[in-house]
Amino acid sequence: QVNLVESGGGLVEPGGSLRLSCTASGLNFDAHTIGWFRQVPGKEREAVACMSNSPDSILYADFTKGRFTISRDNANNATNLQMNNLEPEDTATYYCAASLWWGLSVPYHYWGQGTRVTVSS
Repeated sequence: QVNLVESGGGLVEPGGSLRLSCTASGLNFDAHTIGWFRQVPGKEREAVACMSNSPDSILYADFTKGRFTISRDNANNATNLQMNNLEPEDTATYYCAASLWWGLSVPYHYWGQGTRVTVSS
């Protein structure tokens, strides 16, 4: 059984930072593209960033504007999303996901339950 578990969400003031983590089990982690997505109730889910097994293969959504950094630790089947200079518009539930394909728009086969991020003063 594949499990993806996110952590690190919470309440942060505008301009603050959060580091989200995701730990995977039950899959060949090295073989998967790992992506981060977010969703606000009533809106479509949107891609944030993804990273293949190669550190040179990273994609970011335009709205991250250099504020977010994705990384992965294959030895521990983990991925992180460092989010800096957060804005209220970043408020959402953030999900990590895994895909056998590369890209932000490809199908992602496995999903975590999400971690809530609230940016507010």
